[in-house]
Amino acid sequence: MSQQVHRRVGAEFEAIAKDGVRIRGTRYDGVARGPCLVLVHSLAMDRRFWDGLIGCLSADCSIIAYDCRGHGDSDKPPGPYTIEIFGDDLAAVLDHAGWPSAAVAGASMGGCTTLAFATRHRARVDGLGLIDTTDWYGEDAPSAWEKRAEKAEQEGIASLVPFQVTRWFTEAFRKAHSQTTQACVDVFLANDIAAYAATCRMLGHADLRAGLSSLNVPVNIVVGEEDYATPVAMAQAMQKRLPNASLRVIPHAMHLTPVEVPDVVAAELTALLRRISSAIALPNGRPEHG
Repeated sequence: MSQQVHRRVGAEFEAIAKDGVRIRGTRYDGVARGPCLVLVHSLAMDRRFWDGLIGCLSADCSIIAYDCRGHGDSDKPPGPYTIEIFGDDLAAVLDHAGWPSAAVAGASMGGCTTLAFATRHRARVDGLGLIDTTDWYGEDAPSAWEKRAEKAEQEGIASLVPFQVTRWFTEAFRKAHSQTTQACVDVFLANDIAAYAATCRMLGHADLRAGLSSLNVPVNIVVGEEDYATPVAMAQAMQKRLPNASLRVIPHAMHLTPVEVPDVVAAELTALLRRISSAIALPNGRPEHG
């Protein structure tokens, strides 16, 4: 969606989830035995969400970006969905790649998926990047997300576009980067309404707070200063529940910071990978992945 700093050529893949759902994505192998990173997109986006950011990361880093179930090129089974299923899908992606563990970073819905994966598959987590996300949307979340699901079902997904774009990006960004904004709108409009509604309801019932205190891996939290979808207060609350978490608030940015400021978010993920290398007592600073 955004212009890459340098181009990386990836290979398409298809992983199979526990229930047979096909999860499709792209794998970018690093030029050296560097760190492994999985990227999980936000609600109603797809793996292209990360295009601008991937070009900002080191060529040594092996990267997987995939389409969550119900999104992009992956299967769109009927609901209901749960965040635990999404976390297990991520494990299936690692299985397909042959990676015993990896750093995992997710934005918004992808951050919830990342936390679900981490709490269910702790041994497979080297570190976490939590971007514009939360571990719990609050007491009114079930009703709020239900209303969004129903609006899509009753009025069509296009009816949500004005609401979405003002949450995604600042007004200044939308004016200066109209093509990038429209690219996100186009991805949003291509969503399967039933899958979108099922995912909304899933997020409304997601509560990942209980498992956070046992996650001792390095965690870098990033949030836009003007994000009112998952505001700074939610990021601060999440940081308090995580034993080894840093927090960076990005000035003048909103909810889709990997698209709005990909270089800044990439720098935070690079810092996360350095923290992981320092924390792992191996000769090369990293577990080896094929």
